[in-house]
Amino acid sequence: MLQIQNVSKYFRIKRGLWQTELLRAVDNVSLTVPRGRTVGLVGESGSGKTTLGRCVARLHDPDRGTILLDDLDLTAMSQRTFRSYRRLVQMVFQDPWESLNPRMTVREILSEPLRFALGMRASALRERVEELLVNMGLDATFADRYPHQLSGGQQQRVGIARALAPEPRVVVLDEPTAALDVSVRAHILRLLVQLQSRFDVSYLFITHDLTTVRYVAQEVVVMYLGRVVEQGPTDQVMSDPVHPYTRALLTAAPSLTRRGRIRERVRLRGEVGNVLAAGPGCALAPRCPFATPKCHTTPQRLADVGPGHRVACGVATGVWGEEHSDERGGEDPVGNQAKVG
Repeated sequence: MLQIQNVSKYFRIKRGLWQTELLRAVDNVSLTVPRGRTVGLVGESGSGKTTLGRCVARLHDPDRGTILLDDLDLTAMSQRTFRSYRRLVQMVFQDPWESLNPRMTVREILSEPLRFALGMRASALRERVEELLVNMGLDATFADRYPHQLSGGQQQRVGIARALAPEPRVVVLDEPTAALDVSVRAHILRLLVQLQSRFDVSYLFITHDLTTVRYVAQEVVVMYLGRVVEQGPTDQVMSDPVHPYTRALLTAAPSLTRRGRIRERVRLRGEVGNVLAAGPGCALAPRCPFATPKCHTTPQRLADVGPGHRVACGVATGVWGEEHSDERGGEDPVGNQAKVG
């Protein structure tokens, strides 16, 4: 359904009065979202995942690469041409309150995309609005309410309904449950799974919550400072992570392995790196406890370590395993995972 091929997005950052610096928010990212499936995009704040989602929805224009929707090149279109295709790619934002017009009722919010994208009018429009509300678990009385009269979970349901109203093929979900209580999150996630099955829509699900990814996504893509460091089937990545960054994310909170032992925690040094200071090598190298001198200078390439499972780490995949063994006395940074490849 959706193919993202070598997409990069840069921003110019002012440094002083006359100088500017290039910030690589997204750096040569590729991934595929199959029809009716969900791909989870995971990473800390500043990893570039939201910027990538906005590029897919053409809220940002990528500087390089292509984005294909059913072989339709979205990046080759001007913004004027893209207007007629905008309904095919919709977005649900993190903060439901900020994404809803406080001066419009729920009926007006949901009617707007139906009128402009599908040309609905009069009774058909009213019926469709009420149908959307019922699909979201809300009754028709909510149609005449304003956003401030709704709870956070109800506001997000309206945001999801608005995204699904023009019958899109892909929905970009930018941390749709981050601003909600835990109990409300569960209801929203179940709703999203049910709606995907009903409407046969594809999701690009952006989040920093790995538990959420395990529940909703069939494939996971892990990003760090604008680059993909690991991607593969969700069950495989979650149960047997290979990249040190993925392992650090998964072991940030104690959890039990299948054998009942607490998984050894990978501790990264310092805070999230600065993308402006990223060198030619691995962006995680300054924080990684397993990094070798070569990690700082050699570009990392995604390498296969299993069926559909790819990792960008020369140490973990054994690309320069001998050097690592000499410098670390044979220590294996990922346990038995390096043997997978």
